[in-house]
Amino acid sequence: MAAGTDSRPVPATAGGVRDAARGSGHRTGRRKRDGGGGAGGERGTFAASPLAALWRRHWYAWAMVAPVVLVIGVIVGYPLVRGVYLSLTDADEANVERTIGVNHLPATYHFTGLDNYAAILGDGVFWERLGWTVVWTTGCVGVTFVLGLTLAVMLNRQVRGRSFYRIGMIVPWGIPAFVSVFAWKMLFNEKNGLLNKVLDGGGIDAVPWLGDPVWAKVAVIAVNVWLGVPFMIVAMLGALQGIPGELYEAAEMDGAGPWQRFRNITLPGVRTVSSTVVLLSTIWTFNMFPVIYLLTRGGPEDSTEILVTYAFRLSFINSPRDFATSAAWGVLILVLLSLFTVVYRRALRRQGEVW
Repeated sequence: MAAGTDSRPVPATAGGVRDAARGSGHRTGRRKRDGGGGAGGERGTFAASPLAALWRRHWYAWAMVAPVVLVIGVIVGYPLVRGVYLSLTDADEANVERTIGVNHLPATYHFTGLDNYAAILGDGVFWERLGWTVVWTTGCVGVTFVLGLTLAVMLNRQVRGRSFYRIGMIVPWGIPAFVSVFAWKMLFNEKNGLLNKVLDGGGIDAVPWLGDPVWAKVAVIAVNVWLGVPFMIVAMLGALQGIPGELYEAAEMDGAGPWQRFRNITLPGVRTVSSTVVLLSTIWTFNMFPVIYLLTRGGPEDSTEILVTYAFRLSFINSPRDFATSAAWGVLILVLLSLFTVVYRRALRRQGEVW
């Protein structure tokens, strides 16, 4: 009996030893993973472990992105922060830090808060420039989109010499903007320009293209449209080629006419691309400095001056140069474009477009 009694507990004892060893090992492993145990160790592990795992998994991507982020921070980030700061001061040519010969003069401008913004928004000059900028942007983007889509539809068909026409349409895009503007400036010359020579040959009086406020506005819009159409053609051609041809064949078999096919197949098919290029074109045109400045320099009588050219004038042309007010104009331009982007994106979301 004694021997039997002693032999029964052996399995239980062995199992208990195994359970104890398993529990001890489990607790030991938990303490090791927790970094020594304790609440502090758990918090440190949960805080550092995801970041460490993320770095180990994507370190190569972070290493590739870091130079780009650094360059953008230096080229875009610092000027932006500096501009916002200057817009809150009274900095101008006379009180900024500067060196004259061997003399170094420290900055003496002061922080003024939102005084510059209040002065700009309370001045009719800002609202006048803003009104023309909106008209200029809307006119350029609208005409560019209509022409670009129309030409893209024509070039998307199987016609003889299609490649030649495509290259011809894209050529203006490859020419530097300032070269194109100077060429158009010679064409618009009132006395010796080619356009007025053609009009004179037809018995029509010369048009003061760059000397009359109304004609000057027409001229700058025409030049900017000429520069912007190639980009729109390329974008729309890509969108059109992504539409399955079977849709047009099925619609034609159902008796749909050209306009019905265009309205029900083409326009919905290019909606995603067109919404993006319209946004990009709006931002580019809103800040299109070269066309306005090189063609008319904001004239005549400041009739073609947009927001960005006026900010440039304040900072680089007027004397004394007003850096603070110019920076405030730049910040307001950024705010306006940001608000437009937010509103535009929400409008697209309501229509089912997500990007």
